[in-house]
Amino acid sequence: MSKEPTLLVAAIDFGTTYSGYAFSFRHEFECDPLKVSASSWTTGSRVSISLKTSSCVLFRPNGQFDSFGFEAEDRYSDLTLDNEHHDWLYFRRFKMMLYGAQDVHRTSKIKDETGKEMLAMDVFAAAICYLKDHMLQSYTDRTYGSRVDINDIKWVLTVPAIWEDGAKQFMREAAVMAGIPGEHLILALEPEAASMFCKYLPVERMSGSSDKTITCFKTKSKYLVLDAGGGTIDITVHEVLPNGKLRELYKANGGAWGGTTIDDAFLEFIEGITGTEVMARFREDHKDDYIDLLREFEVKKRTVQPDMDSKVTFKIPISLHELYREIQNGEIREAVRNTPDLSGKVTFAGDKMRVDAEMVKSLFDKTGGTITQHIGSILRLSVAEGVSSILMVGGFSESPMLRNAVQNAFPNVRVIVPHEAGLAVLKGAVIFGHDSQVITSRIAKYTYGLKIYKRYNSKVHPKERIINKDGEQQVRGCFDKLVEIGESVSINEQSQMKTYQPQSGCDSFAVKLFASPDPNPIFVDDPGCIPLGEVTVECKDRKGNIGCASVCLVFGGTELEVRAVHDTSGEKTNAKFNFLE
Repeated sequence: MSKEPTLLVAAIDFGTTYSGYAFSFRHEFECDPLKVSASSWTTGSRVSISLKTSSCVLFRPNGQFDSFGFEAEDRYSDLTLDNEHHDWLYFRRFKMMLYGAQDVHRTSKIKDETGKEMLAMDVFAAAICYLKDHMLQSYTDRTYGSRVDINDIKWVLTVPAIWEDGAKQFMREAAVMAGIPGEHLILALEPEAASMFCKYLPVERMSGSSDKTITCFKTKSKYLVLDAGGGTIDITVHEVLPNGKLRELYKANGGAWGGTTIDDAFLEFIEGITGTEVMARFREDHKDDYIDLLREFEVKKRTVQPDMDSKVTFKIPISLHELYREIQNGEIREAVRNTPDLSGKVTFAGDKMRVDAEMVKSLFDKTGGTITQHIGSILRLSVAEGVSSILMVGGFSESPMLRNAVQNAFPNVRVIVPHEAGLAVLKGAVIFGHDSQVITSRIAKYTYGLKIYKRYNSKVHPKERIINKDGEQQVRGCFDKLVEIGESVSINEQSQMKTYQPQSGCDSFAVKLFASPDPNPIFVDDPGCIPLGEVTVECKDRKGNIGCASVCLVFGGTELEVRAVHDTSGEKTNAKFNFLE
């Protein structure tokens, strides 16, 4: 591995709905960790400036990358106006394919907005490549034309803490495919990055903290990080140690309850008025209007307030009215007027739909209830006893409705929201790149172990699993535990070394890694046990001799690592995970 880059740290926050990048020089971090340069984007046809761009990517009919972000949205919208979009591939919110994915592979495919398929790795790599190149150009512009060698940059890519190990490896490989050197790339867990950003914020930039100091970062204090993004809710619980570093108290958890669920609720509301067939045709035949409808709602939903009592106006495209006339043989406004639950609460004036405030606020009820119930279940755990603050970060945390739901559910806990909640993960990832040792320990999300043979024990093993191996009765498919679920694992903590021998005629071996929600699984096919992948180890030393190798897994980091040494020479040997076959 080459020397660690020290000139510049650049972070890419690849989100479900919005993405961006930020960077800072080493000397800037040492003077002021918050001095971070973030990306800026022109929001296409709306001609305004945003610090993040839409996570949309457009490919030409031949599969060649065309555009990303707001530019891709506008380009695809124009194509649909000219009815020339049918052979193009347009992907939006595709990051969610990696949430909860236990069978993601390098050859996995994803469907675009019209059902056309493409290799997921190619889609992710194209998006990351665009953000990488945009960042390099931004650096050049800021430094008046000077360029930076990509190997002088330490790259940070953000990922949800609740992701599986295979999804993390998928993002790493996509980033390498995008041209980011793997040896200079680290992954940052999103809620941890946000926590690091908030740790440096002055009090006046923290909403909800009335003290002169941010009490959640005082020594021995405990706080819960609620990272509410577009796709997922990511939660961790931290404790501040005497040296100012942080340790995780409860395993990363959460679910698919992000801001896009409010969009889904809005679309369901519209579909409840128009009918399923009308909305399906609207999505398919009027992509430009569909994109505009979602864009407008994205802005509107940020302004919905808990105490709002006036009606909210939404612009409903004329094409949706026309489709309703064609399919339902009537007028939308008449259908609303004749529906008891909507009459008087929803009205139309031209292409404007006016909706009663309570109905709009109800779009947030299900999501807010799910999130607060989950937080409550964590705060009732003994490990969370003494948690005094909830730190809300992520773009969805900027919603007054979500903040209000959390504050009402936990009146005895201080709810703190930084003024830059939507940029907390991105800027925190830059800080993490400069100082990745702030988190001293993490909690194992699973019980991890290797698949091995064990000597037969009549008290534990069923007879049908017995095989004769090396002259004795052994049992196949046993789970050899390395780390137990819920166990606190220090950064770079190694498991016990295990020695393996390659088969005759082979110069390497592979051992299979499994995970289980059970603290003490016996077999790798026990209920709930999942195969994570293989650890491949080379057994040839520098002189060409083949022998045994001892292997250990390294826990506590943002990614699982593996280390191996030859038993005879003591040399380190190549060993790597493969979660994606």
